[in-house]
Amino acid sequence: MFNKNVYIERRKKLTERVSSGVILFLGNTDVPMNYTDNPYRFRQDSNFLYYFGLDEPDLAGVIDVDSNDEILFGNNRDVDDVIWMGPDLTITEKANAVGVPSAMPYNELSSYLSQAVESGRKVHFLPPYRAETKIELERLLGIRADKVVKFVSQSLSKAVVAQRSIKHEEEIEEIEKALEISYEMYSVAMKKIQPGLLERQLYGELEGITLAMGNGISFPVILSIHGETLHNHHHENVMGEGDIVVLDSGAESEMHYASDITRTIPVSGKFTEKQKEIYNIVLKAQTESIEMMKPGVQYREIHLHAAKVIAEGFKDIGLMKGDIEDAVLSGAHALFFPHGLGHMMGLDVHDMEGLGENLVGYNSEVERSKQFGLAYLRFAKTLKPGHVITVEPGIYFIPQLIEKWKNENMLTDFINYDKVEEYREFGGIRIEDDVLVTPEGHRVLGKRPIPKTIEDVEEACSGK
Repeated sequence: MFNKNVYIERRKKLTERVSSGVILFLGNTDVPMNYTDNPYRFRQDSNFLYYFGLDEPDLAGVIDVDSNDEILFGNNRDVDDVIWMGPDLTITEKANAVGVPSAMPYNELSSYLSQAVESGRKVHFLPPYRAETKIELERLLGIRADKVVKFVSQSLSKAVVAQRSIKHEEEIEEIEKALEISYEMYSVAMKKIQPGLLERQLYGELEGITLAMGNGISFPVILSIHGETLHNHHHENVMGEGDIVVLDSGAESEMHYASDITRTIPVSGKFTEKQKEIYNIVLKAQTESIEMMKPGVQYREIHLHAAKVIAEGFKDIGLMKGDIEDAVLSGAHALFFPHGLGHMMGLDVHDMEGLGENLVGYNSEVERSKQFGLAYLRFAKTLKPGHVITVEPGIYFIPQLIEKWKNENMLTDFINYDKVEEYREFGGIRIEDDVLVTPEGHRVLGKRPIPKTIEDVEEACSGK
């Protein structure tokens, strides 16, 4: 946990953004894998962590906006619990540790909320993403589990997004810790990748690093010689000579802050000339996008710049043609770059998207596009100091998508389908870093840079 004053200040700032009522934060519970006493690895709800800091199951926090009361609800361990789980702090001691003045048994939460509802006061809660949470909200508030999402507090969701979007120094330091784990992961990956290796052999070793150094992975690892599949979680391929591996992975620090890094690595240790050609286009799009990052710049414009760099590069090698501005305006580049440039990061690897992706990434100044490719841009807002954003352009040759567009004569003024056929089995390349927006501009996070130029990646693969 951070110092308790961090949580006190966070809760205070939140109440300034919510006009009245009772704010309810439900922590997560253990979830059984195959029977009650064999649960999945526990992960606390990120919003509960942000405001109450306690990383254990079966807790709830309440903030009474009108009276400024704060209460932590939870249970003390009885003797039977101590036998199996060991001794623990009391619920009062836990509340004191995060600056909450009052503590009550969990079974009193229902009557506390009932009194608030009966007196006509609004109970604010955030969108639940677990079935267990929906069922608990039904029990506590009398709202059917399948209707709970209709009663989510938009004012609370907006307040949380506004507050959590700006990362403070203690949070940046935690992200840096997660990135140090990523550095170790990619150092091992670049040394270990070789022809004949099964993807899952490397996957298992990398996940082990995240468990040894932090709190495990921040999302399921993407590691595949078929990088044209954007979120490829299949790890059963054998790596072969001439293949390239897209490795998109992240770790959690001990306090659950995330890293998210992507590198594309040649299995043989050397890129082919064809691979270098495409790789350098992605790298140019990424480095130029990072250089554009500063307060006041709309991230949507940076995304479109990356698209233009890719389109220009493709025109130079004959894959695209015509006017580049028109090509990007029409979305022709999305055949090869069909996703957004990046997303927010913090306690969630896609930070706060459980509260609503549009709420996090869009506002009245910038609406979400409906155009293929651009529609997948998760964050489009104007950048502010304290934002932490991933920058991850990619180029992919997806045979099924190429076939569909070709058969439909899609955007033939801009796409040279005959030339594209030469790359049909190429795969994909993605490069990603995590970037902090500073008052002066930006800073690429990570105290030790992870190799990403062709020369540096090849040197790392050689083990020098």
